[in-house]
Amino acid sequence: MDQQQHHQCDEENQRAASSHSSAPSSSWSGHGEESSTAPLLSYKMVDDKIESVQVSEDTAHQISIDPWYQVGFILTTGVNSAYVLGYSASIMVPLGWIGGTCGLILAAAISMYANALLARLHEVGGKRHIRYRDLAGHIYGKKMYSLTWALQYVNLFMINTGFIILAGQALKAIYVLFRDDGLLKLPYCIALSGFVCALFAFGIPYLSALRIWLGLSTLFSLIYIVIAFVLSLRDGITTPAKDYTIPGSHSDKIFTTIGAVANLVFAYNTGMLPEIQATIRPPVVKNMEKALWFQFTIGSLPLYAVTFMGYWAYGSSTSSYLLNSVKGPIWIKTVANLSAFLQTVIALHIFASPMYEFLDTRFGSGHGGPFAIHNIMFRVGVRGGYLTINTLVAAMLPFLGDFMSLTGALSTFPLTFVLANHMYLMVKQHKLPTLQKCWHWLNVVGFSCLSIAAAVAALRLITVDSSTYHLFADL
Repeated sequence: MDQQQHHQCDEENQRAASSHSSAPSSSWSGHGEESSTAPLLSYKMVDDKIESVQVSEDTAHQISIDPWYQVGFILTTGVNSAYVLGYSASIMVPLGWIGGTCGLILAAAISMYANALLARLHEVGGKRHIRYRDLAGHIYGKKMYSLTWALQYVNLFMINTGFIILAGQALKAIYVLFRDDGLLKLPYCIALSGFVCALFAFGIPYLSALRIWLGLSTLFSLIYIVIAFVLSLRDGITTPAKDYTIPGSHSDKIFTTIGAVANLVFAYNTGMLPEIQATIRPPVVKNMEKALWFQFTIGSLPLYAVTFMGYWAYGSSTSSYLLNSVKGPIWIKTVANLSAFLQTVIALHIFASPMYEFLDTRFGSGHGGPFAIHNIMFRVGVRGGYLTINTLVAAMLPFLGDFMSLTGALSTFPLTFVLANHMYLMVKQHKLPTLQKCWHWLNVVGFSCLSIAAAVAALRLITVDSSTYHLFADL
């Protein structure tokens, strides 16, 4: 009997050891062709006992290796992208000082709360869910898996397209500083931007490989934010008379206010938190919460600074791209626009990484290092094709802001607020007090209604602007 028990213990120990080394051998790890990825096993505490959490292994990208501060910089890079140069016009002008200031602070608090809920759901059912659609599929089933993937794909596609438009605007702004002959039109600048973004995508195999590029992204962000802040301050001092009146008729103000609320949500949220959290080292929930606190405190200060200063300096007449409003030496404005262009190339890669991960995992060879010839050629063909579509849409619809408002209403609101609160209810429903359940249901219903209202406002803007602009417009 003792021998039988001893034999069973040996078998259990062997199974435990094999589970700890079950990470698939893959040179996508970036450590050479014969190197395996970091162990994909993490743990969580349940009643003071260690319970193993099986990590999804069906990915060609690295997971579970990044420190919390690297993930914090990824989140901050998304928050302080070149989109911040438009928040003075898209948020402050429709809402005014009181509405805009309160809205930014309230949206930050609500977004922090919703993202924290989502982060705590990363390990559910004894398994770590490295994709948003995996988490939704585990809780709701296959149909919700497909719907979540579709919503997320459309949201990220539109964000990536918007980044290419921003990069094109930055290039055109540089050209106009030296030659205003109209020869280099915006669609040409967008095409060039798409090409540069594709070159960057070929050389960065996965999200964790950004590393030093995140530092450069932060530097580029600080350059154009500081320049925009200082030049706006100087212009504001020399031009004391400013008009802060919210423009438009009464009905226009209603729809622009709703659109501005959607932009508030867009400013803080990525729509791909589980994919970003997948790269973080265990303990994944605790480390992710550190990264989120970094994002919503220190990481958000540059956003506030440039948004408020731009509105203070130019009032209701501020440009949708703040660097077009500022006055100053040509070389300084050139540096700012060039920094905005380069930062946009890096930021786009973050928001494109879920699609890259899907394509690499589903269709990639899985053999050889990330810089093996066949893997490089795969990225050139597949990622190049994906970004070509992005670039074509960006050049055709350079006034994409209206469409992005619609996308945000139909995907960002549901993904970030509605689903996060409802999934938390589904998982924790037997452990939550009645008051807390009511709070989560209030969020689900309230943000669902807000999503519908924002969609109606976006459709109205699209209808109005479709009669003003044309395809491949040179804005």
